[in-house]
Amino acid sequence: MPNSRWDFPASQHDSAINALAHELNLPGAAATILWSRGYRDAGTAHSFLNPRLEDLHDPFLLRDMDRAVDRIRTALARHETIEIHGDYDVDGVVSTVILKKALEMAGGQPAWHIPHRLLDGYGMQAASVDEAALRGVRVIISVDNGIRAVAAIERARELGIDVIVTDHHLPEAELPPALAIVNPSRRDCSYPNPNLCGAGVALKLAHAILAGLGWPPAKLYRVIESFLKLVAIATVADIVPLTGENRIIVKHGLNGLGDVRNPGLRALLDAAGFRDRIPNATEVGFRIAPAINASGRMDDAAQAVRMFLTTDPDEAARIAQELFALNQQRQTAERAIVHEIFERCVAAPVSDSEAALIFWGEGWHRGVVGIVASRVMQRYHRPAIVMGVENGVAQGSGRSIEAFHLLDALESMRDLFTRFGGHAHAAGLTLPAPSLEAFRHRLQAYAAERLTPEDMRPVVAVDAVLDLREVNEDLWSALEQIAPFGMDNPRPLFAVRSAQLAGPPQLWKEKHLKIAVRQSGRTVILKGFGMGARAAEWNALSAIDVAFEIERDWYGGVGLIARDCRACEVAAAGA
Repeated sequence: MPNSRWDFPASQHDSAINALAHELNLPGAAATILWSRGYRDAGTAHSFLNPRLEDLHDPFLLRDMDRAVDRIRTALARHETIEIHGDYDVDGVVSTVILKKALEMAGGQPAWHIPHRLLDGYGMQAASVDEAALRGVRVIISVDNGIRAVAAIERARELGIDVIVTDHHLPEAELPPALAIVNPSRRDCSYPNPNLCGAGVALKLAHAILAGLGWPPAKLYRVIESFLKLVAIATVADIVPLTGENRIIVKHGLNGLGDVRNPGLRALLDAAGFRDRIPNATEVGFRIAPAINASGRMDDAAQAVRMFLTTDPDEAARIAQELFALNQQRQTAERAIVHEIFERCVAAPVSDSEAALIFWGEGWHRGVVGIVASRVMQRYHRPAIVMGVENGVAQGSGRSIEAFHLLDALESMRDLFTRFGGHAHAAGLTLPAPSLEAFRHRLQAYAAERLTPEDMRPVVAVDAVLDLREVNEDLWSALEQIAPFGMDNPRPLFAVRSAQLAGPPQLWKEKHLKIAVRQSGRTVILKGFGMGARAAEWNALSAIDVAFEIERDWYGGVGLIARDCRACEVAAAGA
């Protein structure tokens, strides 16, 4: 793994940061975090810390929203059959559930369809359109997919089916021939928040539909607020920026998980161990979302949709238990592939000249390769693509570092693929297995031209330097205000400098460490997950710098999580 570069916050703004801390009545470290994230006066910082539902944007600011709502209202008035076409991940499942419930409230009885990952592949397919036509469907609404489904939408036009696309993935140069395309990533859409996830776009469509029913504002407000609980989970799971409107959704949605009436969501939270407390964004991302995703990765995502739609608590509890069992299977499959890839990397070490990594294997489960790609990318800090090969076809997913636009890279060699799509830092792709070596060569050459060794060096971006005496309840309370943490609002990384080890690191559960660190007369215990191999390295150091995060532990207490350490360097910022 490459050596990390430690970056520290600049000190030239100390007086302004101190003034901000005084105005907001926050610890200096919290004010430093707000300042570095662009909230540099009391007004903007207060708005960030206290996001309001009233600041959600008007859904009709999305291009084509009026066309979509008009067609849906006509379909409802004519009692035409509407079918929702979702996706098999958390975002697609939640989008399907939200829109179905909204259409039912508006008087409709919509059908829904989720493709099977292994049998149908990603997105709307011409075959599924043919089947919808046989069922008498007159309007298809895609959620969290459809922006690149040109062939399927052309087929729908031939069959006289109107298609409304709601999506957030990046479009191609030409949009598909749909009746309406509601997507904040459209180049000709000026919606203030281009970073909605698919469920966020579905929420906007639901809001626009329900706003035309003549409900009292208080009733509309309550329904939208209830939807936020699920949309918050999808927003966290899809790893979109947790700023602006997305922050409003997640902050209020997670708070709403303290009062859950949907039997499926209640059963899911109970099965995840959150019967008596509200999960934070990290816990949603690592405990709740993987269980929902497991249905689509290992079996059929329709089960997750049924869990959220059922009114029977017993059925909901049964499905929730099934999802967690599937997630255990997913973890087993994932570990096997990760182990095989890292064994290959031991046999043939990754060199500095390999600016992108591509791995494939016969029979690797396609439902877990995206997670494996994330693990590879994190370990080697460069773009990584992992694919399973079956019947001469390679299908997989890629993940990328901040400095590398993965979708642009795939666009540059689109002749290799039978299908691809995604975002700047996550993408899915399908290609013939005989083309894999050519793909490896072209992607590595493309990445080598655009990435420098410094780009592939992990950065320990310290938000604030602390004395251990500052790790207290006031700081924890301030962090709770700055949360939820995720993309573009990461969990703050703190550092203590010139600390001492208060004893040798203790190996914990074979691969983790517990490290006792002492500074200014105070000793704290840090947990170093996955750092067991570094015990001797840590123990050899006298004075150390430690980078760590402050998190809530499973029992509601505060834990310190070590992220890196090094020999003490009293150096300038950016050391």
